[in-house]
Amino acid sequence: MPDDLFAAAAAARLQRSAPLADRMRPRTLDEFAGQGHILAPGKLLRRAVEADRVTSLILFGPPGTGKTTLARIIANTTARHFASLNAVLAGVKDIRLQITAAQERLRLHGQGTILFVDEVHRFNKAQQDALLPHVENGTVTFVGATTENPYFEVNKALVSRSRIFELQPLTEADLAEIARQSLADPSRGYGGRSVRLDDDALAHLVSTANGDARSLLGALELAVETTPPADDGAVHITLAVAEDSIQQRAVLYDKDGDAHYDTVSAFIKSLRGSDPDASLYWMARMVYAGEDPRFILRRMLIFAGEDVGMADPNAMRMAVACAEAFDRVGMPEGRFMLAELCLYLATAPKSNSGFAFFAALDHVAKEATGDVPNPLKDSSRDKDGLGHGKGYKYPHAYRDHYVPEQYLPGGMQGTYFYEPSDQGYEARIQGRLDALRQRDEEESLEKRVLRYAEDRTPSDG
Repeated sequence: MPDDLFAAAAAARLQRSAPLADRMRPRTLDEFAGQGHILAPGKLLRRAVEADRVTSLILFGPPGTGKTTLARIIANTTARHFASLNAVLAGVKDIRLQITAAQERLRLHGQGTILFVDEVHRFNKAQQDALLPHVENGTVTFVGATTENPYFEVNKALVSRSRIFELQPLTEADLAEIARQSLADPSRGYGGRSVRLDDDALAHLVSTANGDARSLLGALELAVETTPPADDGAVHITLAVAEDSIQQRAVLYDKDGDAHYDTVSAFIKSLRGSDPDASLYWMARMVYAGEDPRFILRRMLIFAGEDVGMADPNAMRMAVACAEAFDRVGMPEGRFMLAELCLYLATAPKSNSGFAFFAALDHVAKEATGDVPNPLKDSSRDKDGLGHGKGYKYPHAYRDHYVPEQYLPGGMQGTYFYEPSDQGYEARIQGRLDALRQRDEEESLEKRVLRYAEDRTPSDG
């Protein structure tokens, strides 16, 4: 009994000294803020929790959206024991210890166990192999949490055995309500103290937290704990205090994670869609979050070739010039090169006709390769002996510096890989190329007619 009392006292002291974000964790589904798309009355996950029919699941979403808290609420609501591991820190031995404890709990008390695994995308094969059999036989109910897309980053065996629920960033209304609850709660928050939070200060904290409740509560705690009380004993949180407490907006951007790829994708698609404002916004998100500017420049170099292409051949020169200028200047002035290239590419005419090369590659891979036409062969070595290069027509010797010639292997005449667009500079190419192809076709038709006539002419014999 004394040991239990000491343990309870220690737990109470730990709870009082815990960060505000931890003290204010919701304890029930009704206290949980946001995520109405999966937790509103009648939704699948809420029904499963209330009916104690929760099966293994993976909670996927940005930091501060309540993944760990939701796992604890599920365990508390279903009267199961809650055990937790971190996939980065826990080894196979730790997993086996938790499994053994869960087996004893089930055997002696008939109580199930929810095994919560944070950062589950870090699980390796050995960890997975130690856990999977016990998930399958029901020894534990597996609940994983990850900020990464589980379909890409989590072991397929775990994904196939779990339901996936995506948590969304909290809205500003959700965050404002969480802040008010923290100020009103007398036991876990600041309800026992006199704290005045100005409306503009709350708005700043909410906006800058960017959907992350942990960031919001951390800033609120810092503001309250470091602001001296006024003469009346009240702690007054003004806008200036709030700005000091949370100076930089939290931006979800893991350079190896889902947010990285989604942001880059939005940037490229905005460039392709010729929206300079959206392009600047997504690029600013990347730069603000610490992305390597050279990575962004590399993507814009690729874009100049893939999506602008021959509609504006100057785009590639512009991209190379900006990349070289950035290497000379560096940051922060190098942002001008990023901005100029971004705006140029976003507002340039677009053409993806460069994919014609991949069509040619595909043809080479799938079709038999024909011989090089004799007039096109090198004549510098064996012109006299083999007649290579004989009959070649030098285009500069003809009108418009052009003469119809068979440049493709036999049997491929009339095959076109390049289809110019009608955008920008390429529209001029289209008109010229259409005219030249028309001359080629007329020349080819004339040759066929002459050959047909020759075949029909009776021989002298």
